[in-house]
Amino acid sequence: MNTIEEIKGRQLPKHLAIIMDGNGRWAKEKGKLRVFGHENGIKTVRATVESCVKIGIEYLTLYTFSTENWNRPKLEVELLMRLLVSSLKKELKTFLKNNVKLNTIGDINALPVKVRKELEEVMAKTKENTGMTLTLALSYGSREELKNAIQEISTKVKNNIISVESIDETIINNHLYTHNLPDVDLLIRTSGEHRVSNFLLWQIAYAELYFIDVFWPDFTEECLVDALKNYQNRERRFGKTSEQLN
Repeated sequence: MNTIEEIKGRQLPKHLAIIMDGNGRWAKEKGKLRVFGHENGIKTVRATVESCVKIGIEYLTLYTFSTENWNRPKLEVELLMRLLVSSLKKELKTFLKNNVKLNTIGDINALPVKVRKELEEVMAKTKENTGMTLTLALSYGSREELKNAIQEISTKVKNNIISVESIDETIINNHLYTHNLPDVDLLIRTSGEHRVSNFLLWQIAYAELYFIDVFWPDFTEECLVDALKNYQNRERRFGKTSEQLN
């Protein structure tokens, strides 16, 4: 059994992102309603956050609710929003105990008022925390994010605030939802699907990808450690040769 001690003291991803997939299918396999999967998925979130704190991950970003998820059945969306509010209230103690700062990315204005209010309150109460930054991607879509960034930059060019020639990666980064986060080092997706589903397309340009054939509610600390061990055994060259790195 792999343990946290095996990966400590070795290179860890500074920014870990996870596509938490498979709640509904996990519930269906057990003959339960999809909401049962989402409820158990929240328990996995809590355990994963605490494991990442113990391991020493600085930034953890979770794909919580995508722009495409609004197209799900209305009742499921309403249940998800209620679960989000209740879980934020419950997890505040966990965040404070573990020195976790809560952050969010996405079209937050699209969320119900009650969700936004609870989100803002928890972020305000954890803003001074100096440990891990936990980012929830809510009503998030990377193409929408990039479109908004292009529009904002274009407006600034039109108004002579910046020049076309000055546009570089830094300027683009500064106009993304993730302007206060480093690029992703490792992206994990559960449930056996092998795609990134419009998640952090710009930010994962050089990320290592790890796909695991386990539904999110069954994602354990051992699964996380396995993913991190796999990451530690990879050579990240960023376009260079192995000889240049050595």
